[in-house]
Amino acid sequence: MAEKKRPALKPAPEEGDRLQKVMAEAGLSSRRGAERLIAEGRVRVDGRVVTRPGLKVDQSRSEITVDGRPLPRAQKLHYYMFHKPSGYLTTLADPQGRPTIKGYLDQLPVRVFPVGRLDMDVEGLLILTNDGQLAKKLMHPSSRVPKTYWVKVAGHPDEQDLEKLRSGRLMIGERPAAPGQATLVKTAVDRAGQSRAWLLLTITEGRHHQVKRMCSAIGHPVVKLKRVAYAGLELGSLRREAIRPLAPAEIRLLEGAVC
Repeated sequence: MAEKKRPALKPAPEEGDRLQKVMAEAGLSSRRGAERLIAEGRVRVDGRVVTRPGLKVDQSRSEITVDGRPLPRAQKLHYYMFHKPSGYLTTLADPQGRPTIKGYLDQLPVRVFPVGRLDMDVEGLLILTNDGQLAKKLMHPSSRVPKTYWVKVAGHPDEQDLEKLRSGRLMIGERPAAPGQATLVKTAVDRAGQSRAWLLLTITEGRHHQVKRMCSAIGHPVVKLKRVAYAGLELGSLRREAIRPLAPAEIRLLEGAVC
């Protein structure tokens, strides 16, 4: 019996994306993981095993399978900025029945999730997306994405206090906090006669309650906390509880923060 001929690969499209990119955007794995799958001979394009990651493909024209299963169509990626109000958990469900941000996300036409967290009593800028690869990079400690907070603290910090926040030697827990950028914006006395100060503080870590712990460590506990910038994006005049799509230039800023 004559050997059955394998179907020939369709000509590579003049315009297309590299195979590993198409696989990553379909949510199957990271690009590096896709390259491993290709090298292991587990990927077929139009019925032929492909072992060259750089092959350009057009998923609308070619049949791509991994371990014999069709590759899911890539989902369209969406990116939003949300001005999270205080009083809500940055999660989609809470066993204790406390308010969460889920109701705000349910108003959007696509399913997205928050990048990182803001404490329940903290308001401000929160990124929402369905781009899992970018979100993972933004949240990874090695990325050191800058996060800026408007911080109201008890008392009036002096220059020595601010220098402690900037030093990289301020202990919180068992190790010091990475150097921050700290600026005293103004001081005042509230109606109850209590001294208060407003700081602009930028950090590049995301440890548990980090800003609160840093300010407590210099003797000026946080009274109110608001995140006003993240990875180069600024909250600006976006009103509390509002959500807006990111512009292409803003998405590039996020990508540039982890490249």
